[in-house]
Amino acid sequence: MTTFPPCPGCSGAYTYEMGALLVCPECGHEWSPSAQSADGASGSRVIKDAVGNVLADGDTVTVVKTLKVKGSPSGIKAGTKVRNIRLVDGVDGHDIDCKVDGFGAMQLKSSVVKKV
Repeated sequence: MTTFPPCPGCSGAYTYEMGALLVCPECGHEWSPSAQSADGASGSRVIKDAVGNVLADGDTVTVVKTLKVKGSPSGIKAGTKVRNIRLVDGVDGHDIDCKVDGFGAMQLKSSVVKKV
């Protein structure tokens, strides 16, 4: 029987393999076993922008395509600068937490931004 590492999200011991991912049934966290470093920490996650540049907390990015925003007639225009981003484990691929001028706090996908 193969022993899997504990969940990096909740430290649960009941992790199991589902395809190429490891899954925690206690908190629902899914992760790639190759993304986990040798000491068991999952801090080696790398997030890249639309053109392949590595992003970090505090970076300034530019939106590369016009984005629709629910409740806004115009949305976020391509070329809008977003300052001081934070990288998060978001929902549905939204891995950037930021404040966009004129729209407020929101989450963006790294695939729609380019590092300045």
